[in-house]
Amino acid sequence: MKITELLAPAGSYESLVAAVNAGADAIYIGGKKFSARAYADNPDEDVLIKGIEYAHTFGVSVYMTINTLFKESEMDELFDYIKTYYNAGIDAVIVQDLGVFEFIRKHFKKLPIHASTQMTITGSYGAIFLKNIGASRIVPAREISLAEIKDIDSKCDIEIECFVHGALCYSYSGQCLMSSIIGGRSGNRGRCAQTCRLPYDLYENGKKLNKADERNLLSCKDLCSLDILPDLIESGIDSLKIEGRMKAPRYTAGVVSIWRKYLDLYNSKKRVGYKVDKKDRKLLLDLFDRGGQTEGYYKEHNGRDMIAVHEKPANKDVNADYFEYLDKTFVEGKKVLPVLGLVKIKKNMPISFEVSVNNLRDAYGRQEQVNSISI
Repeated sequence: MKITELLAPAGSYESLVAAVNAGADAIYIGGKKFSARAYADNPDEDVLIKGIEYAHTFGVSVYMTINTLFKESEMDELFDYIKTYYNAGIDAVIVQDLGVFEFIRKHFKKLPIHASTQMTITGSYGAIFLKNIGASRIVPAREISLAEIKDIDSKCDIEIECFVHGALCYSYSGQCLMSSIIGGRSGNRGRCAQTCRLPYDLYENGKKLNKADERNLLSCKDLCSLDILPDLIESGIDSLKIEGRMKAPRYTAGVVSIWRKYLDLYNSKKRVGYKVDKKDRKLLLDLFDRGGQTEGYYKEHNGRDMIAVHEKPANKDVNADYFEYLDKTFVEGKKVLPVLGLVKIKKNMPISFEVSVNNLRDAYGRQEQVNSISI
């Protein structure tokens, strides 16, 4: 039976721990360089390796983001940068730049490469092309529908990872220059200034059309597709991806734990027994509310109700008991593994005690290590 992965964001070691503790199957995280979230609290080398070890202890995969566009001068740094994390056991890299894709394919032949959503893959031709050059997974553009995802799945034997919760960009990821033009910071270099979240006025023939409290005209509501989780899985999606590497560990813990609950519900009862509790929807809004939520482009195109209009992003501090529960259980709490113990007692022999853990990764670590490069 196909097992759908729950993929969680981590912008720090603390968020990684929270995601693992809350039930993520995999984590995506960046290091100090070449990540599309340059302003996240990306861990340094030693801390990230510690995070990889923690995740692997509990059977959780770690995907490293190397998903900016590169300058030619930066390619000289890339081998040594990846080598450290490759030898530490990262499970895949997420890549935007085709030159970087080819470099990794050539020098780290056994390292799976995931094609970032910033490659703007919108159909089967792009998916087939990427599979043919070595991609093991694609993250399609967030603007495509469930029908288009299903079409890709039917025509290309490649893993499909899709965003299901979190912030939406107004423009196609990887194609937006708005931040560069207005904010002087490039989203394609990991430094988006969030210019689409700023207030604007709308004019037609010199007449202002929006009201004074309707100025967030380009700010998309956050994606929440929990209600259509069965549709997502049955369309062919292999990995359900939560956005939020800039968010706090508490947010990560809360969103992951709720998505874990409903993914498990679907796996056990399928579509017939699947229903989302209104209380859980409220908890998701308590964690972060940008002016409501949307199911994005999965079933509609360019809907007005995708735009926040009235609200600016807000972290609500209205559910102290729930937040305390998240902190104690997932952020500060210790995750444990069940162990199997066997005591052997024989007359006139030393007592032996054997302990085994059944939930460890089968492929933890990598036998082959790469230490040098010849170009």
